[in-house]
Amino acid sequence: MYRYDAIDRQLINERVDQFRDQVRRWQAGELTDDEFRPLRLQNGLYIQRHAPMFRIAVPYGMMNAAQLRQLAQVARKYDRGYGHFTTRHNLQLNWPKVTDVPDILAELAEVDMHAIQTSGNCLRNITTDQFAGVAADEIIDPRPLAEILRQWTTFHPEFAFLPRKFKIAISGTKEDRAVTWFHDIGLHLKVVDGVVGFTVIVGGGLGRTPIRGQVVRDFLPWQHILGYCEAILRVYNRFGRRDNAYKARIKILVQALGVEEFSKLVEAEWAHLKDGPATITQAEYDRVAAHFTAPAYTPDAAVGAGFTAKMAAEKAFARWVDRNTHAHKVPGYAAVTLSLKQHGIAPGDITSDQMDSVADLADRYSFGELRISHEQNIILADVRQSDLYEVWQQAKAAGLATPNIGLLTGIICCPGGDFCDLANAKSIPIANAIQQRFDDLDYLFDIGEIDLNISGCMNACGHHHVGHIGVLGVDKNNDEFYQVTLGGRQGNEAKLGKVIGPSFSAGEMPDVVEKIIQVYLENRHPDERFLDTLDRIGIDPFKNRVYEGRAHGKAKTAAKEAA
Repeated sequence: MYRYDAIDRQLINERVDQFRDQVRRWQAGELTDDEFRPLRLQNGLYIQRHAPMFRIAVPYGMMNAAQLRQLAQVARKYDRGYGHFTTRHNLQLNWPKVTDVPDILAELAEVDMHAIQTSGNCLRNITTDQFAGVAADEIIDPRPLAEILRQWTTFHPEFAFLPRKFKIAISGTKEDRAVTWFHDIGLHLKVVDGVVGFTVIVGGGLGRTPIRGQVVRDFLPWQHILGYCEAILRVYNRFGRRDNAYKARIKILVQALGVEEFSKLVEAEWAHLKDGPATITQAEYDRVAAHFTAPAYTPDAAVGAGFTAKMAAEKAFARWVDRNTHAHKVPGYAAVTLSLKQHGIAPGDITSDQMDSVADLADRYSFGELRISHEQNIILADVRQSDLYEVWQQAKAAGLATPNIGLLTGIICCPGGDFCDLANAKSIPIANAIQQRFDDLDYLFDIGEIDLNISGCMNACGHHHVGHIGVLGVDKNNDEFYQVTLGGRQGNEAKLGKVIGPSFSAGEMPDVVEKIIQVYLENRHPDERFLDTLDRIGIDPFKNRVYEGRAHGKAKTAAKEAA
């Protein structure tokens, strides 16, 4: 992974000193709350429902064991001994004191971490595939270019105060696992006639107005990606709305102008930037790529028999391998997903003790490195197949081996109304109730692959729009209700789910999900996944089942009133 140099560390330390002085001035009354607000946001500090929330950056989801141990210590010392991994790879602390944040930043800087641009109207954390560099279906490793994008976006003066926040995702695999179609800019690495370049997607996003992005350039040589992104951002900075925060995202601008007109504006702007200082040289690429060389793999074909024997002997281990390991490009290795979706625990939450356990696992079994996924799990990317049994046992002891990756209870979930000041409804209790209803692992495995995503408000931090089953918290006369969508998906065929009808109370949600699953099981063909069945039979059978009891109840009530 990328290692900070003296310049990187100087920038971070200067930022810590700067924010420490800003906090001092705010405490002394030299800065008003309104003046302090953009300064704290630039350093990842929000004021939430019960306490400040502090967001720490994990650029493109990569960190090392020492960094995770430092996060564990920070959570113990300044918070309540746990943190929450988000859908943008970041870690959130829910209970820090504002006055402690400069000290937290200083301790993070000791291990090359920061909170820069994790909030505010700026270029946010660059994200990519959690299996980058090791995926069997990888075309090009996106990490060097993700790091170059990170360096370019950090403190970029022209884009520090955009009309709204701005997010970039990059994918280098055959199957998109970075949700690129729903980012402000999505980048697909590809090779055409031996030349490496990007398909550039613009104007995607979830939130209040969910929109699938559109291709503005089918192929752009990789050397020009910074200049082209700058052209896009210049057009956005110039024409993006600043009078209405709900209509300020670039997706609204692309829709208003039309993608053809937007593309023309970008190309005209790029004409002034092409082949300029932002062009990436081969030497610069090689300098950054040198940080992402492969570790010292030691494949051993002889491990096969023992591994197979353990799989046959222990059903629980076999289940875990089936759901929580991913194909690796190097024979004899696997990428392991440590589940942060233990039933009864808030999805994405991890305790300080668990962080220490993961750091130990990374040091012992995965060359000291780990990844965070946008599904809110942790990945050990380079585990020998012969070590999987030991990793499973240790992960299980730490509460990190629930075999539900890709299954119904592996829920993506935002903190919701329990913490977030923007939320209309609570998310965590709904996730826990659904997990409790579907706590039988045999049943979960029989149901098969289903993504269930929950957001507590329309900002869609839980990515509910792209869940096969999506749940959105809504406010109805100061009561918490939940709207359900079906058919959303990420990947190459990414699409938004469709709302099935009126919303449900919190108490109804486990029954609603169970009825949806019943319709699927009754109608599926052999080896057919949930989405396959839904696409084949349509949404009406699910909708009819979910609302049949409600319609009957309304009819009985109407009859009583008529009598």
